Amino acid sequence: MSPAASLPQVLTPEQVQFFHENGYLLLENALSPETVAELKDRTKTLLEDFSLEGHPMTRFSTGKKGTKHVGDDYFLSSGDKVRFFFEEDAFDEEGNLTRPKEKSINKIGHGLHEVDTSFRSMTLTPQNLSIALSLGFQDPRVLQSMIICKQPEIGGEVGPHQDSPFLFTSPPSAMGFWYALEDCTVTNGCLSFIPKSHRYSPITKRLVRIDGGNEGTGFEDIPETWPAGLQKLEKPESDDGYELAEVKAGTLVLIHGSVLHKSERNSSPKSRWIYTFHVIEGGEGYEYDEKNWLQPAEGGFSRLRDVV
Repeated sequence: MSPAASLPQVLTPEQVQFFHENGYLLLENALSPETVAELKDRTKTLLEDFSLEGHPMTRFSTGKKGTKHVGDDYFLSSGDKVRFFFEEDAFDEEGNLTRPKEKSINKIGHGLHEVDTSFRSMTLTPQNLSIALSLGFQDPRVLQSMIICKQPEIGGEVGPHQDSPFLFTSPPSAMGFWYALEDCTVTNGCLSFIPKSHRYSPITKRLVRIDGGNEGTGFEDIPETWPAGLQKLEKPESDDGYELAEVKAGTLVLIHGSVLHKSERNSSPKSRWIYTFHVIEGGEGYEYDEKNWLQPAEGGFSRLRDVV
């Protein structure tokens, strides 16, 4: 019996079809309440224990304020580390924090699955491998992971975007696993998607290191690029029909790398903690090059197939 034959069958044929047609899929109760509680406890510990001493106070920008996309060394070398990035609105005009540090962090990333036992054990699992294989991956590689906190009242808006420009392979192959650790609602910044937009929205830019990273990062225009085997559609006259994806804690949201999605600012007094990681295809015919902002540590990106 092959290792893949022993995997749990997580997705039904109907769910696989829905994902391919719409570019996203919601799976309720993908995490047990016990696992959710463990990951929340671990997140709380990380937020409370990290030190501000020597921290570069790097802010994660969504670009809404016209700021340059983050590209300092603290960011660029975070792929196999646990690092802390601040909300833009956590500071006053003089650059001082206006709230406790644990209430000021936008995200913790980007190598939780590499170095943190709790997050590694729930990322590199037969369940996640089964999902990736069901959706067409041959050799899925986990290349980044992060907690996104969406802090109460200051959690920033994330405008419409696709994921593949940030984690570019040729051809595009990125897919997000987005696990809700808290209820995600319209008031605290849940996701929303334009269904089917991955089928008429090619990748036309990518985030790259400028001068090898010496000048940070920036977007580079590229020719229209499509994922392999994608069934394309004609672009509709209007593609502003975002559908909200309010979900309960424990839900898994699968996100195609080309689908348009966004989340609004958290205007509520409640946080919106989620854990997300992305996979790319590591099989033959897919190139991940040195221009990408995120570069693998020695040994390469984590292979999901190694769990079996």
